[in-house]
Amino acid sequence: MTALVVAGLSAREVTRRRTAMLLVISLPLWFYLVRRDLTGQSMRMLTLGIAWAVSTLTLFVVNASRGVDPRLRVSGASVAGIIGGRLIAMSGFGVLLATAYLILVAIDQDIQRFWAIAVTMLITALIAAPFGSLVGALLPRELEGALALLSVCAVQMLADPAGLTAKFMPFWSGREIGTYAVDGTGIEFLWRGLAHGALVWALCTGLTLAVFARRLRLARYPEPVPDSR
Repeated sequence: MTALVVAGLSAREVTRRRTAMLLVISLPLWFYLVRRDLTGQSMRMLTLGIAWAVSTLTLFVVNASRGVDPRLRVSGASVAGIIGGRLIAMSGFGVLLATAYLILVAIDQDIQRFWAIAVTMLITALIAAPFGSLVGALLPRELEGALALLSVCAVQMLADPAGLTAKFMPFWSGREIGTYAVDGTGIEFLWRGLAHGALVWALCTGLTLAVFARRLRLARYPEPVPDSR
């Protein structure tokens, strides 16, 4: 029940920021159009655009909920329910956004392994929600958080996919699966991408729970000693 309530609150917070939401949603489109003539590059840019959009909106929702979360805890909500509900809402938004751009790609591009492109976009959207939540948990101000997310995406974009730096980036899985989808590489690219994505999702979700469990812990006072007089 707590998760559903928090999911509803998170969804309302997203729809309340209409201008920001429109700007963030349209960003992946500009990323895609810049490299539209190059299928591989356009898919990588679009995937990173989706990652930044979902993680940034999640960051906004996390920061906007800082005053609500303590009240939910006092009313009996668990930390897992609060974080889980927020991730349900933002992951759902990410899946919808990825699906919309997937339809665009299906119409505009000719990709033999189109199903793998779908996997790329969906796994990127699912990773972006807990990653944005973790950044929001660690950086309490939206400007610093947005700059941190932008820096991560920029490094992800510029780093050599085969290099060590790229492998430590949260969205490396999308590049591996995208390479498998567009360039026709071996199945090992797909499995590496799926394994990396699962690891990053679990790590970001676990760290977010740990940070909020400490931040939202309830103070326990000693039981009053009865007066013996």
